[in-house]
Amino acid sequence: MFTSIVGNVFRFKALRALRLKDLRIPATYAKTFQGSPHGIQVERDKLNKYGRPLLGCTIKPKLGLSVKNYGRVVYEVLRGGLDLTKDDENVSSQPFMCWRNRFLFCTEAIDKAQAKTAKALRTSGGDHIHYGIVVGKLKGEREIILGFVDLLRDDLIEKDQTRSIYFTQDWVSLLGVLPMASGGIHVWHMPALTEIFEDDSILQFGRGTLRHPWSNAPGVVANQVALEACVQARNERCDLAREGNEIIHEACKWNPELAAVCEVWKEIKFEFEAMDTL
Repeated sequence: MFTSIVGNVFRFKALRALRLKDLRIPATYAKTFQGSPHGIQVERDKLNKYGRPLLGCTIKPKLGLSVKNYGRVVYEVLRGGLDLTKDDENVSSQPFMCWRNRFLFCTEAIDKAQAKTAKALRTSGGDHIHYGIVVGKLKGEREIILGFVDLLRDDLIEKDQTRSIYFTQDWVSLLGVLPMASGGIHVWHMPALTEIFEDDSILQFGRGTLRHPWSNAPGVVANQVALEACVQARNERCDLAREGNEIIHEACKWNPELAAVCEVWKEIKFEFEAMDTL
């Protein structure tokens, strides 16, 4: 499809500049795609997690861990209660960490964590996609990001140029995909993330989990407590945008793991404007 649309025209030397803003996939053509293997509802059923965003973690450091140590980190965060983990995009398959061996150690970590927690932990592919984020170091234009989120989750998306959606798109019977927020986010961003992206999303904290001063598992606990506090406040109709910091401070009073990591991240800010704007 993309070969037909952008394969040749972008190489025409007569063109000084060209940018693809959007495209519409006809319903008859969309029916020919397999789409997501599971879909949002099946993902939740497998994990037995409802009523809140899912919590994930990108394993750090990006490079340098042996396969055994990589598996140990996976075990620690899953044992702490995380919903899922993700390889960093730089990992791929290195001489000191072949993907096949990494897979075996990660599978062992999943089995051990599942035996300890009695939770159904699963690996999956094609059901999550990183879509950009409104806060953190990879922040983008809010309306554009929310347009992407709707394109991933909803069955029918109406044309709305204010959100960079230039065509009405009907996905017919294709299953939805869980959008994943990641990139420089930590517990102080939790109120904004909970408010903006709602329940059908994955909040992926890499260093936001693993930089906890105590260890990896307490980092998971801190994020869980912060998320649950924000979800409860949202359900009680609190204004997360205005009261978010107060909600986190209140949760710190009864959870030492959260209080400790809040001290780590309180001075770290990413103050810059989004580059990709309407």
